[in-house]
Amino acid sequence: MFNQFFFVLVLLSTMASCTGAKSAQVVSANHVLHPVDSLLNLMTIEEKIGQMSIFTSGGDITGATLRDTYKEDIRKGRIGAVFSAHSVRFTRQLQKLAVENSRLGIPLLFGYDVIHGYKTIMPIPLGGAASWDLAAIQQASRIAAIESSAAGLHWTFAPMVDVARDPRWGRISEGAGEDALYGSLVAEARVKGFQGSDLTQNNTILACAKHFAAYGAAQAGRDYHTVDVSERTLREVYLPPFKSATEAGVRTFMTAFNELDGVPATGNSFLLKDILRKEWGFDGMVVTDYTSINEMVHHGVAATDKEAGELALNAGVDMDMQGAVFYDHLQKSLTEGKVRIEQINQAVRHILLMKYELGLFEDPFKYCNKKREEQYVFSKEHRQFARTLAQKSIVLLKNEKGILPLPQNAKKKVAVIGPFFDSEKDMLGSWSAAGRAEDCVTLKQGLLQAGSALEFSFAKGCAPYGGDQSNFAQAQKIASQADYIVLYLGETRGMSGEAASRSDIGLPGHQSALAKMCKKLGKPLIVILANGRPLTIPWLAEHVDAIVETWFLGTEAGNAIADVLLGKYNPSGRLPVTFPRRVGQIPIFYNMKNTGRPYEANNKFTSKYLDTPNTPLYPFGFGLSYTPFKYGSIKLKQPFLSKDMPLDVSITIENTGSQEGTETVQLYIRDLVASVTRPVKELKAFQQVVLKKGERKEVHFTLSEKDLMFFDKKMNWVVEPGEFELFIGANAQTSRKVLFTFR
Repeated sequence: MFNQFFFVLVLLSTMASCTGAKSAQVVSANHVLHPVDSLLNLMTIEEKIGQMSIFTSGGDITGATLRDTYKEDIRKGRIGAVFSAHSVRFTRQLQKLAVENSRLGIPLLFGYDVIHGYKTIMPIPLGGAASWDLAAIQQASRIAAIESSAAGLHWTFAPMVDVARDPRWGRISEGAGEDALYGSLVAEARVKGFQGSDLTQNNTILACAKHFAAYGAAQAGRDYHTVDVSERTLREVYLPPFKSATEAGVRTFMTAFNELDGVPATGNSFLLKDILRKEWGFDGMVVTDYTSINEMVHHGVAATDKEAGELALNAGVDMDMQGAVFYDHLQKSLTEGKVRIEQINQAVRHILLMKYELGLFEDPFKYCNKKREEQYVFSKEHRQFARTLAQKSIVLLKNEKGILPLPQNAKKKVAVIGPFFDSEKDMLGSWSAAGRAEDCVTLKQGLLQAGSALEFSFAKGCAPYGGDQSNFAQAQKIASQADYIVLYLGETRGMSGEAASRSDIGLPGHQSALAKMCKKLGKPLIVILANGRPLTIPWLAEHVDAIVETWFLGTEAGNAIADVLLGKYNPSGRLPVTFPRRVGQIPIFYNMKNTGRPYEANNKFTSKYLDTPNTPLYPFGFGLSYTPFKYGSIKLKQPFLSKDMPLDVSITIENTGSQEGTETVQLYIRDLVASVTRPVKELKAFQQVVLKKGERKEVHFTLSEKDLMFFDKKMNWVVEPGEFELFIGANAQTSRKVLFTFR
């Protein structure tokens, strides 16, 4: 039975005139407090600090489990949120403990790492970003919200919007790649997908923009490592996706593990107060990453956990994830005057507002509906969309002599070889939430179910890493008897993601040797890649006939890959991140700054390597189709842009092939002379166009003053008059350009 305070709270909640975040203000006209403020007046210090603590249920392992008394803490009102607790049965059980046993009956907030799907697993975020289809990316997050909310969840620790330019960093797999503009658009799409248009609906969940900020710039690509970037780079590269998430209405932020300018992000008031709260007007909740308050002791800015907790609260943190620092020490810090009650009240207000906006005070069990769970989790419709997004996420990197798609009506033999051809678990990728390996479609299953006239044989060949070459003989046998060889190579799901940095991002183990053995057979050789990051694969790029980048595509991976190999789907994916030739080129990204001695082939004393070209193996935005596209000339409505007159740009694209295809038309600019150095190219717009064979279409773009703005010497956001180059093409290496001026 609910306690009396909970009923009072429900009564008060009906008096509120709106459910938005700004409704936390006192209604001065009739002196009625918002219910959140009314509840705050009833709470003890212990209960307030409890709301500021989130602990794992142990329902999934995302780090070391630090406490096993969380159920007793729930009864005492000493926990405000629980993560890794999911399913209607489990969340209802825990919610009952809170609302029926604690003094005030404040409902719990349930969070989980629903990164790229709850049970219907979509492509990893980097893979989904390769679709360049913002509507599809948003829909993937919408489906994740529908499923996870039906399973009792209120909150996801996603999207990760960190810009990442070092593929050694394993968590590059969780983001949208290297570009600030594209990352900002993906951040907006994913926030809107998770949160929908109305958080009071029971099929929405709170999104969480993470990791604030610049976590993707970890030195040497080593996870949790330090970060050292200028404020200019911070604001131009790493902050824009977070700002975009804020403008899209994201309700929670997560602090980063790294330091910034000598101050850990979890204790950094410049980030959390000056930028997030004051500049951007964020009025939601800030949660730390897992034990990141405690880790400020290791950073060396606090001598004890207690001091670290004071730093965090004073910087603007609202909720402590798993570290129990607020739980153990904050009351003493308050008594000693190291923190103020107003700070605690403000943090608790932010937390309670999230629960209020979700409607949990009105009905704490609104997300605990067994019928909804049965209806929506892993539905047929969701799986079909997962297949569609997986198709869109595949990037064709090479296709010599049109070797793909494989012939459909010929009685040809195809040898499918490699450690991933029947690996269910590796299809999931990292952070697969409630996804199950046994629900995944492998490549073997996808090919055999496709109804092709082709005859397939299968062999593992070698382990994904380690092991030996004892299985080469079997692979060689079936390969020698085949008309085509398909090699499925890459990383295991655990070789990218959190705590999965690699110093060598080539093919691990004996996979390269397996590829070279197959090459010697003289058969058409096709390589499929499974990976959560760009790989250094120069030998493959030079010697095999086709390369198909498939990332980790999720539940429907095998069907989607089979669709592409067999020509049922014409690949349309484009790289959201640069592929280096060698590790020594890293970091390498398309929008670099020029130098005073730019590359000249015949001049040694210019910026270049002695042993490899400056250029990447595959550039940002790159991807092939089974049909070729022809670009016409760039046309400008007028040769200038001004504050009052935008610039209309057009170009004609023609499908010169024999089948329908999708082209992603990309527009870049370069500011030729500015008061501070500018990148050699900056993505400013893109459009996807679907063209039937022989079809032509004129694609239009409009540039405004805003597209030319940057931070000047005094860090003012400005645009300066002068000349600009405008590029349009199929990837960042396009040289098709025209000049215009801003005046």
